[in-house]
Amino acid sequence: MVVDGGMFSNCEKEDCGMDHDESRPLLDSENQGRIEQKSEEDIYFEKVSNGKLYLATFSAVLGPLSFGFVLGYSSPAIPDLCKINNPWLQLDTEQASWFGSVVTLGAALGGVMGGWIVEKIGRKLSLMFCSMPYIFGFTIIIAAQNVWMLYVGRVLTGLASGVTSLVVPLYISEISHARVRGTIGTCVQLMVVSGIMGAYAAGLVLDWRWLAVTCSVPPTLMLVLMCFMPETPRFLLSRGKRREAEEVLRFLRGPHAPVEWECDQISGATREQGHCLKLSDLQDPGVYRPLAVGALMMLYQQFTGINAIMFYAETIFEDANFKNSDVATVIVAVIQVVFTAVAAMVMDRAGRKVLLILSGSAMSVSTGVFGVYFKLTGPMPSNSSDPKFLVLAQDLQPHDSHELAWIALLSMGLFIAGFSLGWGPTPWLVMSEIFPVQVRGFASAICVLINWTTAFIVTKAFQDLMDLLGSAGIFWLFSGLCALNVLFTIFCVPETKGKTLEEIQAHFRGTD
Repeated sequence: MVVDGGMFSNCEKEDCGMDHDESRPLLDSENQGRIEQKSEEDIYFEKVSNGKLYLATFSAVLGPLSFGFVLGYSSPAIPDLCKINNPWLQLDTEQASWFGSVVTLGAALGGVMGGWIVEKIGRKLSLMFCSMPYIFGFTIIIAAQNVWMLYVGRVLTGLASGVTSLVVPLYISEISHARVRGTIGTCVQLMVVSGIMGAYAAGLVLDWRWLAVTCSVPPTLMLVLMCFMPETPRFLLSRGKRREAEEVLRFLRGPHAPVEWECDQISGATREQGHCLKLSDLQDPGVYRPLAVGALMMLYQQFTGINAIMFYAETIFEDANFKNSDVATVIVAVIQVVFTAVAAMVMDRAGRKVLLILSGSAMSVSTGVFGVYFKLTGPMPSNSSDPKFLVLAQDLQPHDSHELAWIALLSMGLFIAGFSLGWGPTPWLVMSEIFPVQVRGFASAICVLINWTTAFIVTKAFQDLMDLLGSAGIFWLFSGLCALNVLFTIFCVPETKGKTLEEIQAHFRGTD
């Protein structure tokens, strides 16, 4: 609301009930300045139209949708490829494992590559570039004549996924404004899980080749639409292109918004930070503090046990008499989509920290209960030769897993809902918000590399951990790690709700 001092000028002295000498400002200069500053921002956003911002966001999030199709493709495709009559294409158990996991290696490489190209050619061209490995990768899978062609196709689509997971959050955060950034930033993860669900659902009716054809549609559409979308204003300003940045802001904010004001806000921070990464920047608390937060968030995201839960999903549904495991995987994907959509709707209201804390707490409880489930349904050893103890051991034999399957079902549902509400979408959103412009590509690449490398290690080491700790032990380990990420969130993760990117970076520098 604007406080207009002129509204009192027409007031007669007798009506105002005071002499001219008795009149004084309603607010001191400091408070007046704060209100004027706030009012200036309110006036600006009253004139902002978000229609074309949403169009640009939709074009960009076709990348995460493609990413989701890549992740979801292996689940319905592997059973087909294991049963195929062609011996050159048939996968054995080890090959099927690599077919599913080799994507993470390509994605780790793509994360590193993305950090370089996003600074060299910009955000828009990087998005157009990453659509090509998607298209080529799925084309190779469609035309595959042997297992190695399948591997190459998966590596290429993984490479594109790694670039996507870095560039799209940056693009969206840099074209959006503080009042909608949380909502549309969460759409990245929403489209990922929508792609996974789409691949699962399409896999119910399509064979592996036609499923690959379907998966190639979103990246093709992204390549076409991004030709008509703008570069981000922050990237243009970091390259000294103010006139182009103002034109982009007019496109994104609508013709009636006085974009010079927002351009001034961005360019001031851009001039202060510069645009060239130097080794000395890593000694700046405005760089190493957000880098530490971003890297640890990526580690904790993978240490929640999401891959373990998904690994056990089919077995859990079978124990609960869900005989069609394909339908079960679609149900899991639907839960992910629903709760990620809820996160998108409340992200800018509840805030990032609240959702992370609720998410971590829900996952800690659910994985703890999962451990209890496996303890109750697992084998109970007895080394005693005393008949009394043998009788006691028989009385204490594990419960029938069918009788306790509801515990596993509820735990899995709570875990997936919790992950989708917070620790699924929020680390990617926060990563796109916290880094200064001169290190944004480099720091984001480090975070993406950590995420994908950890995902590969956790996936490959999971069976060894199962052998070492047992089913109950590994889920209790995940429960403890989820409890730790709650403490990490409380003490280390800043709240970024409603703040501009420049205000967030000032917080880390200690100048807010």
